[in-house]
Amino acid sequence: MRLIRIEEYDSKTMQLAKPIYDRYKRVLLAAGRSIHPSYLEKLVELDIRYLFIEDAESFGISLEEMLDLPTWIDAVEVVQSVYKAVESKEELPVRNIQKLVIKLVEEVNKRKALLLIPASSLADELRPYAHAVNVTLLSLQIAKKYQISQMQIRDLALGALLHDIGKAISPVEEDHPRLGFEYLRKSREISLLSAHVAYQHHEAFDGSGFPRGLNEKDIHEFAQICSIANLYDNILSKKGYPPHEVMELIMTKSGTLFSTELVKLFVQEVPHYIPGTKVVLNNNRQAIVTKVVGNLQRPYVRYLDTNEEVSLADNHTLLIQEVINS
Repeated sequence: MRLIRIEEYDSKTMQLAKPIYDRYKRVLLAAGRSIHPSYLEKLVELDIRYLFIEDAESFGISLEEMLDLPTWIDAVEVVQSVYKAVESKEELPVRNIQKLVIKLVEEVNKRKALLLIPASSLADELRPYAHAVNVTLLSLQIAKKYQISQMQIRDLALGALLHDIGKAISPVEEDHPRLGFEYLRKSREISLLSAHVAYQHHEAFDGSGFPRGLNEKDIHEFAQICSIANLYDNILSKKGYPPHEVMELIMTKSGTLFSTELVKLFVQEVPHYIPGTKVVLNNNRQAIVTKVVGNLQRPYVRYLDTNEEVSLADNHTLLIQEVINS
């Protein structure tokens, strides 16, 4: 199995490995079938940008570093219900959020590496909620390296889940951190720390962010974690950059948007190449990434011409030279 951009789909050699959902979370197309050209056009019209597929080249690749799709969809649904409650001025479903936080913490702790399902693999209406889930997953992955309590982990997760909740109150981009903070701090069941994650996630290390222009030590480290996860998922899902290019962009923000220490940690803890990525190595041979084990920047690859699998971590002279499309 591998994740491809929809324009790479070839009905002659590929079939769906995971279902495609509409904005109501109903299955549009089930796994295990090829996509008729007329259906493919409809998916393009719906702005579905990614597909999980099976083909001969990706045989045996499991993508076990990702959440299973039903769990991810359930999480998206919970976040959607929270936003709808805030938009309708109904009571915040705090218990549902807290249950989801516990579930996401468990899912991240089960995995050495974490890969995100792009929000743009869903219908457009669901993407803000999928984005919130992805930012939370990535924040939790980074937080593993911090010596913090389980209560603080849950506070970070809750703040990351609701970092954009101000957008349910006002569509004005510059206002949503403040409005989200003011809304969250009124709830006695949500910590002030979680509220500050929402308040500060657009602040920048060099003081160029908003809404208050905080810098360096004035920004809580949890807000910085949420901020870097927010940028990563936005570029991955909205702009459609492959993970290794997103990582390169993140590295250019060291010392400006983010602290140097946080960027170094992020680079160490987030895989640059996801399983299923087709690459050319510096020996001019084509290969496909099969798994991420141990060194997250030096995955296992399988040569496409011989099916031999090699570890780049154990073969230090082998380098990924470029990523190729299907």
